[in-house]
Amino acid sequence: MSTLRERLAEPRPLLVPGVYDALTALLAEQAGFEALYLSGGAVAYSQLGRSDIGLTTASETANVLARITDRVRLPVIVDGDTGYGNALNVQRTVRDFERAGAAMVQLEDQDFPKRCGHLAGKTLVSCAEMQGKLRAALDARRSRETLILARTDAVAVEGLDAAFARAEAYLECGVDALFIEALRSPEQMQQACARFAGRTPLLANMVEGGQTPIGRASELGEIGFRIVIFPGGTARFVAAGLQQYFATLKAEGTTATLRERMLDFDQLNGVIGTPELLAQGQAYADPGAR
Repeated sequence: MSTLRERLAEPRPLLVPGVYDALTALLAEQAGFEALYLSGGAVAYSQLGRSDIGLTTASETANVLARITDRVRLPVIVDGDTGYGNALNVQRTVRDFERAGAAMVQLEDQDFPKRCGHLAGKTLVSCAEMQGKLRAALDARRSRETLILARTDAVAVEGLDAAFARAEAYLECGVDALFIEALRSPEQMQQACARFAGRTPLLANMVEGGQTPIGRASELGEIGFRIVIFPGGTARFVAAGLQQYFATLKAEGTTATLRERMLDFDQLNGVIGTPELLAQGQAYADPGAR
């Protein structure tokens, strides 16, 4: 399996689904994806049942990440939010995420408390402060294969030109990829690619109902994006399905009418590898069977 750095050197765009636990990561791996994305929002939704407004901690995200990387072999891009503090906090975050198996750590220039990049009311740290945090992140990583992704949220706060200026400054720090959040139109997306895509991998963030127009990975790759993430779609799809599941169970007192849309007991055990795991346990219990 190639590293994330090697994969990003290829011209074709990397389509990356969002996951929020080991089971969703396993299902994405089985579907044939090449990488996974763990967002701060997904951790907040699934672990806290709360909004993406800076309530999660670095350790909570690292714990989820470690369970994912213990179960699947795919590289994981993990959202480090603001780094959870100043430059020294950023260094601790990078070290914790790297130990937990991150292939790429994303850091953004919002002030704390941060919020989802597609919510209103964001504030930013200075460009100089963010440059210091990015240099701290690059210094903290133990392996060159742990990539650092710089995100700017300046489009909504300071405008497109300021966002591009910040992206230039962050690129000068030596980061491995750029993420200009919440581009508002196809024209802005094309401008971003025209300016940066020839120099570094550029990420497109596809949020259903968000500020950025949704496109196909192939189309986004044609204009220059190298990474295309759908970070929260998994949680939104599962939430919609579970609303219907719980409503039906409450109304009917049974899951009978939903059975065709569910995995049964044996099918789920097949997906998660229960027969293989039991056989492995038996082999350790009975050395003669190995």
